[in-house]
Amino acid sequence: MRRVVFNQKGGVGKSTITSNLAAIAAASGQRVLVIDLDCQANTSRYLAGDALEDGAPGSADFFESTLKFSVRPPAATDFVVETPWENLHLMPASAELDELHGKLESRYKIYKLRDALTALADDYDQIWIDTPPALNFYTRSALIAAQGCLIPFDCDDFSRRALYGLLEAVDEIRADHAPELGVEGIVVNQFQARAALPQRVVQELLDEGLPVLQPYLSSSVKVKESHELSRPMIHLDARHKLTQELVALYESLG
Repeated sequence: MRRVVFNQKGGVGKSTITSNLAAIAAASGQRVLVIDLDCQANTSRYLAGDALEDGAPGSADFFESTLKFSVRPPAATDFVVETPWENLHLMPASAELDELHGKLESRYKIYKLRDALTALADDYDQIWIDTPPALNFYTRSALIAAQGCLIPFDCDDFSRRALYGLLEAVDEIRADHAPELGVEGIVVNQFQARAALPQRVVQELLDEGLPVLQPYLSSSVKVKESHELSRPMIHLDARHKLTQELVALYESLG
């Protein structure tokens, strides 16, 4: 299964959700690969921390290789590194992704990621893709390469209004390039059950018939500690409320 976590809005928890669901999958015995396409590389630092060496191969190197002719092009596995967590591998991001963007777009390398992940299908049970907060070349490449799409949502009215344009963009990519792609659901993140606004906004999503997933993910300072230590929640505190919500969310995906 290939999943992309996507929202054009920043700060909605894409990296946190991608990293934690992938870590839960790996902890359950699945062979998991995470592709980081965001030049900020938050997912890469979260999953690998100090174990990620300077100059390690990654997604920028992969895309750069697609711009060069080679009689023997490198294998997709050449751009994958191990993480400290069993069964969990990573194609890390770097700032070079931003520098390559224009060249890749002008040369129309939009299908190269899908081709690479198809080649990796026998190596991994699940592939998770984290995307930048924009509908750019990397996000389109990820959507074309994926079978399922999760949309993080952070419980404010601006985000609710933006959802329709986002869903329309995903549907257009599905229709034009990726017949396998489907929206698995909206992940409600940083939910405050006692606050009126989040409850109202989420209820509006439900009333509008949008695919809102259960459970909602609680707001917690524990996740900031998790980021700082580069330890996904399942490895930091398996009994924590947020960890249990993440596990339940992962299990609901089937």
